[in-house]
Amino acid sequence: MSQGFCLVTGGAGFIGSHLVDALVAAGREVLVVDDFSSGKRQHLAHHAANPRVRVVAADIRDEAALAGLFEGAAEVFHLACRNVRLSLRRPTEVHEVNATGTLNVLKAAAGAGVRRLLYCSSSEVNGTADIVPMPELYHYKPETIYGASKLTGEYYAEVFQRAGWLETVIARPHNNYGPREHYAGVLGELIPRAILLALAGQPPVIYGDGSQTRDFTYVTETAAILIGLMDCPQAAGQTVNVCHGEEVSIRRVVEAIVADIGGGLAPAHLPGRPSDVLRLFGDPSKLRGLLGTSPRIGIEEGLARTIAWFREHVAPTEAVLASMRPQNWNDVPAEAWLAARDARGGR
Repeated sequence: MSQGFCLVTGGAGFIGSHLVDALVAAGREVLVVDDFSSGKRQHLAHHAANPRVRVVAADIRDEAALAGLFEGAAEVFHLACRNVRLSLRRPTEVHEVNATGTLNVLKAAAGAGVRRLLYCSSSEVNGTADIVPMPELYHYKPETIYGASKLTGEYYAEVFQRAGWLETVIARPHNNYGPREHYAGVLGELIPRAILLALAGQPPVIYGDGSQTRDFTYVTETAAILIGLMDCPQAAGQTVNVCHGEEVSIRRVVEAIVADIGGGLAPAHLPGRPSDVLRLFGDPSKLRGLLGTSPRIGIEEGLARTIAWFREHVAPTEAVLASMRPQNWNDVPAEAWLAARDARGGR
């Protein structure tokens, strides 16, 4: 691959694969680095015959595996991570990938002379909001090891910028949804699970009373904004919310899905999820100041697009429904110390 390509870690994942699509559409060469723990090769299958797209299987925890991959890269989009529910049972693994893995990626990029690295963080670094809309400068209080590990990655990116080792930009996406979103096992998210249950004529699940709020952002808009931030000279060293700027309750989301699909289903309410963030609502003002735009697709329109995609691409078969256990954070065994604590009744 020639000089000046874009390297995308986690490029076979949900957001990552949409970012790859947008980069290819913009005429850029792309190297995807993914360990396929959550990403899927089928997300990139439509690029298989494109010589401008290359895919390498590698784990960002393994510095030796990263050696040489960054040579010739002009830009790095770092999206590889482990997710929030996994952190409830496997916090050490989540720390190693999200924090130490991010340090490895920063070192590899700096050593290879990369022009700029964009670190894809998460609104989970904030925890439950007590200032709304949430600005970028916030008194962080993550609820999970996932949130804490993503915040650690932000700090590492800031240090590389201040030390002059590597130019960095921190993007903080808020609650993405859309085509290809995960529905199975510990990776499964609210919206695709609710859609598939409703399509099967089964009640979607709401944890708690559904008053929890999020700032939902349609995934293709996030992909475009990540490229915009990478290309924006004024974004160097900045942390930027990537959000729609609307507070939407979980209840509203599920009700909109049911209304679109039909059938008159009433949601099933289950006890609240452990360490759940209760309120998220981002401020996109800084993003608008830098790029002159922010995500514009409203939740009802975005849900309609997402439902249409799942209708076409994922049949709600018995196997699909069986992969969506309600308490999916328990789909992986707990680390030994956590299992021992649980066996003692949490004391």
